[in-house]
Amino acid sequence: MVLEVDNLRELPGAAARVLAAAGSCRVLLFYGEMGSGKTTLIKAMCEQLGVTGVTSSPTFAIVNEYHSAEGPLYHFDFYRIKSEQEAFDLGYEEYFYSGRYCFVEWPEKISGLLPAGAIRVDIVALTDGRRSITVDGQP
Repeated sequence: MVLEVDNLRELPGAAARVLAAAGSCRVLLFYGEMGSGKTTLIKAMCEQLGVTGVTSSPTFAIVNEYHSAEGPLYHFDFYRIKSEQEAFDLGYEEYFYSGRYCFVEWPEKISGLLPAGAIRVDIVALTDGRRSITVDGQP
C-alpha cells in the first residue's frame, strides 16, 4: 500500500490506514531519512490507539513506553546504538514478542534481530513537503 500525505491534517487518516494495513501484526519498522517524518507518523498512530500522555522520540532512552486503554505500547529509536548487542542488553525480545505494539525507528541498525512477519513502513519526504508512505509486510 502506498499513501501520499499532503499536510499534517491528513496524518490521522494515514495513521489509521497504516494500522489497518498492519492487521494483527504488532511490530512495525519505520525506515526513512532523518527528518522524513517517522516520529510524527508514530505520534499520530499512538493517538489513533488512544495513548494518553506525551509521545516523543526515544533517541536517548532508546525505548519509550506509552499507555493506552489496551495496555502498553513501545516506541524504539535505534539511531544511536553502535551494535546489535546493545539491543540484546536492552532485552528487545521481551518487547518484540510481547504481543504489544512496537514501533521501531532505525530498524536497519538491528537488521539481524528483526522478527519475521514485521511490517515495513517506508517514509520519503518529497520535494514539495508531501510524504510518501509505503507499507509492506516484508522487513
